[in-house]
Amino acid sequence: MKPQLVVNGRTRELGEVGGHVTLLEWLRADGLTGCKEGCAEGECGACAVLVARQDGPDRTRWVAINACLVPAAAFDQQEVVTAEGLGRPGQLHPVQREMADRGGSQCGYCTPGFICSMAAEYYRPGRRASAGLTGSAGLNGSGTADHEHGPNGFDLHALSGNLCRCTGYRPIRDAAYALGQPEAADPLQARLAELAPAPAATTTSSAQGDYVRPASLRAALELLAACPDARVVAGSTDWGVELNIRHARAALTIGIERLEELREFSFGPDRIELGAGLSLSEIESRLDGRVPLLSDMFPQFASRLIRNGATLGGNLGTASPIGDAPPVLLALDASLVLASVTGEREVPLADYFTGYRECVRRPDELITTIRIPLPLAPVTAFHKIAKRRFDDISSVAMAYALALDDDGRVASVRIGLGGVAATPLRATAAEEALRGQPWTRETVTAAAGELARTGTPISDHRASESYRIAMLRNSLLKFYAENPAQAGGPKS
Repeated sequence: MKPQLVVNGRTRELGEVGGHVTLLEWLRADGLTGCKEGCAEGECGACAVLVARQDGPDRTRWVAINACLVPAAAFDQQEVVTAEGLGRPGQLHPVQREMADRGGSQCGYCTPGFICSMAAEYYRPGRRASAGLTGSAGLNGSGTADHEHGPNGFDLHALSGNLCRCTGYRPIRDAAYALGQPEAADPLQARLAELAPAPAATTTSSAQGDYVRPASLRAALELLAACPDARVVAGSTDWGVELNIRHARAALTIGIERLEELREFSFGPDRIELGAGLSLSEIESRLDGRVPLLSDMFPQFASRLIRNGATLGGNLGTASPIGDAPPVLLALDASLVLASVTGEREVPLADYFTGYRECVRRPDELITTIRIPLPLAPVTAFHKIAKRRFDDISSVAMAYALALDDDGRVASVRIGLGGVAATPLRATAAEEALRGQPWTRETVTAAAGELARTGTPISDHRASESYRIAMLRNSLLKFYAENPAQAGGPKS
């Protein structure tokens, strides 16, 4: 069967797209020009489209993603809806009608992307149950609401990855909050009762390189063993930027995001196992707040559009020193399972990073699972310092996991850091200064001095060396101020 996908209910052949043609490029070349290229980095949302994804064993969910980042080849046998497929003149979709009636569009460049993100939230299962809740998930480490639900249950953070440069956000918010519930006869609502298409093993070729989605993890590992220089992609939220901005090309791209072996999830008595191919949104949904430190991180990790594609495996695979996940996972004492054709091995995350964008993972290995030991520390926090509150790269990131004994002394503590060295790292000197000591301002002030001396911060366009050092020190003091000692243990 030739590679093909269903777009707005119509089957279309993909053609010779290889691994470098993005879904946005393919859609526009096929005449569907509603989705636009704004930033080409997944930050503006003008390219947003809906894709059908399995949500549990017997249900489908519409998910909004950035079409500018993902390879078109990844959607062989998949189902995509663009703004053109939601409604048409004289028969607008409810989202389109509310945007028009409430003045949610001026130049209109960003509008199709807003409409697709809004439609994904419009069809979200359980939206009715969250009606009238504001900040319902509490506050995260930056003091911002994890969710802001309107009177109709619409989570405004579903639009966090969409930018508007001329309309202003109030009429867009008004349109979102005016939406009712989907009618049973709505074809996109009815579609949710049927299973999403299963991901297909596929191969597409072009003069600039091939794209292969293997049928199994074993097949992927065999392919990687034969071609260790191949580019491995899941959500493609990092590689897509390289394609668009730096015009990078790979002779072979291996798609792994839909491999079932990388999508396992378990919450057992002694550990949590997160499949490296699960999207961050899927992990957030399945954990359902049971790991507060990850719950703090998710709203600050890029945008909902990015989290709908990005994976922990990809975030760790790049070995970036400024990724948001590594500090959190270091504080959680996580380890990684690395697999190759010769077998598996488990590596503590604290031993994984070896240099700037370097790690112990061999070219023929894949990250398959992230393991978090239980029980979790009872007091945690994630502090991200960035120029924007949401959808930005961190200048410094700090994650804390603390347990006090009955006497108010530090029984255990782990501090993960990002943005202060060539690799993410544990603040071992500060941890040692805290461990076994009374949880008091004096102890914390001394440990904050050790924390300020951790790593080798640099000055760049995001922050100066002195600023990063000051943020390290102040972050620990803030963590103490939010969690002062209390008789019988930490403040809950």
